[in-house]
Amino acid sequence: MKEKHVVTSFLEYDNKILILRRSQAVGTYQGKWAGVSGYIEEGNTSFEQSLEEIKEETGLSQVDLELIKKGKVLEVMDEDLGRKWIVHPYRFRVKDPTRLRIDWEHKEAKWILPQDIVKYSTVPKLKETWERVENEN
Repeated sequence: MKEKHVVTSFLEYDNKILILRRSQAVGTYQGKWAGVSGYIEEGNTSFEQSLEEIKEETGLSQVDLELIKKGKVLEVMDEDLGRKWIVHPYRFRVKDPTRLRIDWEHKEAKWILPQDIVKYSTVPKLKETWERVENEN
């Protein structure tokens, strides 16, 4: 089974988190809801990659964000894809959500209460990924 390291960042504002609906143009999980995510590129730390993905997918840069927590790595098996995702979770507070602009990778964005993740059709283990960064300490 092929292993892929990815980051998933949750952006938070006013006690809500941002979920993004993946477009048909992405390679996996089209139409599913996710956090800001992407493959960790060679030479990047997971933190650097999380900031890069946030910039690409939402237009927000490091000055727009405050890191709340880096979560413990989570392994997610996807038998259908024959892939083992090694997810590096992050949680950031957004200073000004009006600056947010989603790119082609997503067709929709929503601010939801974290406990409502279960109401959406998400990428595998999004709820468990959130639980890794849920508490601030």
